[in-house]
Amino acid sequence: MSNIIQEEIEKIRKMMLSENMVQEGGEKKLKETLDILKKKKKVLLLSCSNRHNWDPKNIDVPKSKILAMYLNEELGDKSVFIDVSELKIFPCEGNVSREDGNSCGLLKALLKDDKKNPSGYHRCWASLNNKTDELWKISKELFEADAVVFFSSVRWGQANMFYQNLIERLTWIENRHNTLGEKNIVEGIETGFICVGQNWNGEDVTKTQMKVHEFYGFEPNKKLYWNWQYTTDVYDEKQSSYKKSHKKFIDDMGL
Repeated sequence: MSNIIQEEIEKIRKMMLSENMVQEGGEKKLKETLDILKKKKKVLLLSCSNRHNWDPKNIDVPKSKILAMYLNEELGDKSVFIDVSELKIFPCEGNVSREDGNSCGLLKALLKDDKKNPSGYHRCWASLNNKTDELWKISKELFEADAVVFFSSVRWGQANMFYQNLIERLTWIENRHNTLGEKNIVEGIETGFICVGQNWNGEDVTKTQMKVHEFYGFEPNKKLYWNWQYTTDVYDEKQSSYKKSHKKFIDDMGL
């Protein structure tokens, strides 16, 4: 992790301790999330938001990533933080709906690499067909965790492309037990989904992803599914609104 990111984490941690920054709402949800995750043996935190930075001395960290970084700092050795936007994850090949049937997650798609696939669970054609694909960096940690929390921004009323690409590439998890009749390889793993948006559809995005995770065979914890949205006015696209939203977010989270 770069020194810049480490400094950002330390700044966030110090702000959390400032009494005059304590707010209600988002901070309560964040604290409840932390309390739940502290009881887990190993937590996987998957940050799916990106932000381009022109000035390396003034890093602008995505809001949902700030939450993931804070939780990772507080959880210490029991958590693993992965920035999904920095990984090379190829698109899903769509092998679920082929003319000859559903071939997603077949044994023939097994990733034969003890380092990348120590559990032996990873079966994805895109991983085999793209040698530089890095989905294994997530699946390897996932099968060792007892809880995984996804963090995403809301873009145009849906979870952003990094999250959507990731969840589509994990379709073989659902397919193995729902279509192929094998065991549920994520049974007992609790999930959460935390998203941040500006003005549209965050609540529905969160509810949809909780259902998706249930379909996959995970055990969604309702208390770990929540969103923060600056305004409910879907037509509020003013520049001033975007600038104010960041401060409001920091205040609401007690950061």
